[in-house]
Amino acid sequence: MMHANYGALNSMGKHHKAGTQQRIHGMCPCTNCLVSVDQDRFVAVERFGKFDKIIGPGLSCLGCDLCGICIGLRSITRRVDQNECKIETKTKDNVFLVVHVAVQQSVIADRAESAFYRLADVDAQIDSYVADVVRSYVPKMTLDEAFENKDSISLAIQEQLCKHMTDYGFTIHSALVTEVRPFQEVVNSMNEINKQKRLRDAAVMAAEAEKIRIVVKAEADAEGARLQGVGIAEQRSAIVDGLKASIAGGETDAKLTNDRVCELLLITQYFETLKEIGATNRSQAVFIPHSSSNAGMDIASRIRDGMMQGAAAPPQ
Repeated sequence: MMHANYGALNSMGKHHKAGTQQRIHGMCPCTNCLVSVDQDRFVAVERFGKFDKIIGPGLSCLGCDLCGICIGLRSITRRVDQNECKIETKTKDNVFLVVHVAVQQSVIADRAESAFYRLADVDAQIDSYVADVVRSYVPKMTLDEAFENKDSISLAIQEQLCKHMTDYGFTIHSALVTEVRPFQEVVNSMNEINKQKRLRDAAVMAAEAEKIRIVVKAEADAEGARLQGVGIAEQRSAIVDGLKASIAGGETDAKLTNDRVCELLLITQYFETLKEIGATNRSQAVFIPHSSSNAGMDIASRIRDGMMQGAAAPPQ
């Protein structure tokens, strides 16, 4: 007797999904006249196959029974259980994805009879309602909207389940969209698009930085050239003033004509050019001789003579 009771308690103590029923036996061997019900179970009593009543937790005496022929017992859990649903669908922008929905459900105490006898497979029924809602809502959204509006999808699923499952003796505590997962090919494509966008932004920023660098360098070169021109002008002005002073010899009345000043500047620039050409042994300049003796020669003869003189010079 104790062994049979221990086996009955063990079978009733196992955890089953909401809606999953078990055939159980009473505490006495070969009879269901006494039954002990666990706190987390509903037990339906049947007499000759017909539903009689629902008994709660504790010890109950059901009357006379003979080898389980007169009285039959079914049990179902009171606990809140979770049903995982995975629904394949596509979005408005033709992206195929899988929506994961977790539904928490339990048996309503005063509708336990419906939970026992109205549905053959509770999980399959819930899956059907969830799939109907998901495939009605998600195709109206783009992929980004589906990610953003998971709460609205969850609310629509819960409303639909509460509306229909109450009649079957089940209450829906919550329906949560736990994950929206596109197919792996779509994920790879999205990652590649994001990568190329980042690379494009990086290239634009690098080009902008190069543009700024070039503009700043050009401005610096322009300012340098301007300052160099100012320096050359001041240098030549100082040279002219010095030449005037040296030629005048301290005479205040001595004056230089414009032509004379130009000649002095040309001579000074000429010697500076010769100095720069001679400062390096890799100069490619062609020196064209000029003097009063060859003033009548044409420019071609001057270039030819200069090149011949340069070719005849021994290498340094």
